Amino acid sequence: MRSNPAMDAPVRSGIRRVVLVGVALLVAVGVAGPAPAYAHLVQAPTTTAQALRPTLPPPTGPDRVGVVPLHLVDRSRPDPWVPAQPVRELMVSLWYPARRVHGHPRAPWLPPAAWARFEQDSGLPPGALRVPLTHGRLDAPVDRQPDGRPVVLYSPGLGGNRDSSTVLVEQLVSRGYVVVTIDHTHDASQVEFPDGRVEVPAMPPLTPEVAARAVEVRVADTRFVLGQLATLNAGGNPDAEHRPLPAGLRGALRLSRVGMFGHSLGGAAAAQAMFEDRRIDAGVNLDGTLFGPVVNAGLDRPFMLVGAQEHGRDSDPTWAQFWANLRGWRLNLRLTGSAHNSFSDVQVLLPQTAGVLNLPPDSVRQLIGTIDPHRSVANQRAYVTAFFDLHLRHRDNHLLDHPSPRYPEMEFVP
Repeated sequence: MRSNPAMDAPVRSGIRRVVLVGVALLVAVGVAGPAPAYAHLVQAPTTTAQALRPTLPPPTGPDRVGVVPLHLVDRSRPDPWVPAQPVRELMVSLWYPARRVHGHPRAPWLPPAAWARFEQDSGLPPGALRVPLTHGRLDAPVDRQPDGRPVVLYSPGLGGNRDSSTVLVEQLVSRGYVVVTIDHTHDASQVEFPDGRVEVPAMPPLTPEVAARAVEVRVADTRFVLGQLATLNAGGNPDAEHRPLPAGLRGALRLSRVGMFGHSLGGAAAAQAMFEDRRIDAGVNLDGTLFGPVVNAGLDRPFMLVGAQEHGRDSDPTWAQFWANLRGWRLNLRLTGSAHNSFSDVQVLLPQTAGVLNLPPDSVRQLIGTIDPHRSVANQRAYVTAFFDLHLRHRDNHLLDHPSPRYPEMEFVP
């Protein structure tokens, strides 16, 4: 897809924002360190024998969290970045409220071969860090509801993995949603497939045109995944290896209520996917410069923009243009003290690992700002959940009506 020439200047100004991907540590290694504002959170260096395992904050909702990985193959198109591969292969994770979790292990933040490749790519000595564990229990039985549960799709930042915003994904699941996270192969950093191979980025050097093309690819991935979810909900098994699925998945998805959110380029993909596919009812862009026809065409369905401290309609013309063309419910928020990667798991993992990685102290402000990471998580969880509650479940807690004293860090941008 050719970019709109009128957008070239703002798009180029947004490229730096796009490439700061929301996958923890990968962006951080060698370029960032703990900001003084939360130096108390930084853990001291450890020996390999006492390797640090960073932790993610637990979700706060009442539902237990289950998760299952799926290997999906789109035989209708070749891989867009590696044309020699005749089919498009994706890995996704299906996160869902679980009926029980006893006996089901916690899923790692990255699977073993992907974590090993991450260590290699990052120059980390093997064992210097242990992979974080999520709160998702592998293959736990599904806690079904008679009419199914609303579904939310997630697309990470450019170069990010499907686990990049686990703190938000798990929160939504604990509040009753099914969340499907997508690895966009050869755009994502390390994608492990069931046969043990790990696919790594294979995109051309980043330009506005390549970024726009990446959004196109992500939209195609998203639409394919939605079709596979329909198969799954009807009792089929779309997993390429036909691995056993958790008990209770059939009919567990309410595909008449679908939302999508993403960070950085994933936020742009959420907007464009809504434009191209009316199956998606509501969307959220977390600090992503926008690309594609949706900027000029706008949307007639609910959409929320959440920007970092230095990013908004006053600094990103794609946001200003998109905002002016929105015809449905809309809201623009700004998280005070945040930076681009505040909208990913970087915000909680980086302060814990900076000591191990021996990173300089100043650069972290460019990645996760000065806001306390726990406050950043609390704000995002509250507002993203409230958005989907309102527009997918018609539950209004009025948090989106006006600024709240409970979350003074979240600014409403008129």
